Amino acid sequence: MTDSRPGAGMDRGSLSEESSIKHFVASLGFDRRLYREDIAGSVAHARMLARQGIITVRDAELITTALASIRGEIERGEFLFSMEREDIHMSIEARLYEKIGDVAGKLHTARSRNDQIAMDLRLYIRQAVADTLSALRTFQKSLVETAGGHRVVVLPGYTHLRRAQPVLLAHHLLAYFEMAERDKGRFQDCLKRSDVLPLGSGALAGVPYPVDRASLARELGFPHITANSLDAVSDRDFLLEFQAAAAITMMHLSRLCEEMVLWTSAEFGYATMLPDYTTGSSIMPQKRNPDVAELVRGKTGRVYGHLMGLLTVMKGLPLSYNRDMQEDKEGLFDAVDTLQACLEMCAGMVQGLRFDRRRTFKAAEEDYALATDVADYLVAKGLPFREAHGVVSRLVDYATGQGKPLRALSLEEYRRFCPLFEEDVRSITAHSSVSARGVPGGTGPRQVAAALRRARRLIERESAAE
Repeated sequence: MTDSRPGAGMDRGSLSEESSIKHFVASLGFDRRLYREDIAGSVAHARMLARQGIITVRDAELITTALASIRGEIERGEFLFSMEREDIHMSIEARLYEKIGDVAGKLHTARSRNDQIAMDLRLYIRQAVADTLSALRTFQKSLVETAGGHRVVVLPGYTHLRRAQPVLLAHHLLAYFEMAERDKGRFQDCLKRSDVLPLGSGALAGVPYPVDRASLARELGFPHITANSLDAVSDRDFLLEFQAAAAITMMHLSRLCEEMVLWTSAEFGYATMLPDYTTGSSIMPQKRNPDVAELVRGKTGRVYGHLMGLLTVMKGLPLSYNRDMQEDKEGLFDAVDTLQACLEMCAGMVQGLRFDRRRTFKAAEEDYALATDVADYLVAKGLPFREAHGVVSRLVDYATGQGKPLRALSLEEYRRFCPLFEEDVRSITAHSSVSARGVPGGTGPRQVAAALRRARRLIERESAAE
């Protein structure tokens, strides 16, 4: 007699191979975090099927009540996840069968796992964008608070990591506020293209049932439905957009962290970090290392890698769905988690920075950082800028050779290079330098005060809209 049970007649090697294959193709280990989205979509789908007369109202009520119970089990840690059930969809469906029997099979009417996962991911991205925007606002608040507490602090502005011209510290910090504002715009733009319902596309060609996709979209909060079923199940552009926006945001955070590392070094000495954001050396007791800032800087490459990974997965796929696309999730989830954690860390680090105002001011006046102001002084006397630039360049060469800062030169020494110099040239300071740059967007105190007011208004408006 032949044994027809599953697995009968297979040797141990075959069984081991089958188990290995199941483990290889399973996605439950990472897509289980989509349970909220999967259940929300299934509840809405069941209700729509009942409204359309595709299943009975009673069956829909049994299904939705059981799904609510399953969600509770998962959230309480009582749900048994088994790799035999491959993914989150099959895991929930199997538990649904255990609870209500064959009625569970009616839930999958008029849908495929292809449009189901596309919907789950879009719901997930919607929440991820909301969480990211909230974290970006918190980060911006920390920048504004720290900038507001240091409105008169002057430090050197840099180009090529060489002291260039004095700027207000608040102006410097608000540059990162503007970067974060652009980051928010990118995530908001990503949301516009993510917020489209794919359910109803089936496996690839649509479904042969009288589904109401518009009512389903309304119930799930989607403003639009997808226009092409082939594209709907194979589109991952919205994930790429999220990860591209995440990569750019991480680049901004990494730049800030690099400056934190530099500013808090003994060589710069502009600031100190709160001890919570540093760690000690395992061998040198005097050291406090900026490990949190360094880790944010390092994790930036990780987020870049996830973006490149998904781009590579998608680049050669014919329409429509292909199993390669299972690889879209692990990198996405890690990018979301990494970005959230790094934004939180950077907000705390910025808020905890303590600046040495005397040191930053001294640095702003050293290394001939006021040379441009001296050239502008000559321009005000009627000299063309290019000529004034040449005069001051030669003046700086002379001062360097004498080992003197510009403020130590006598009026006679100034006049060796141009007779237009008067005694008041020696009154040029870092404070007068920043005050002179009062154009919109400049580092002048009035403009920086206006920028702080604008930044606070933006944060307050967005917080009120939440």
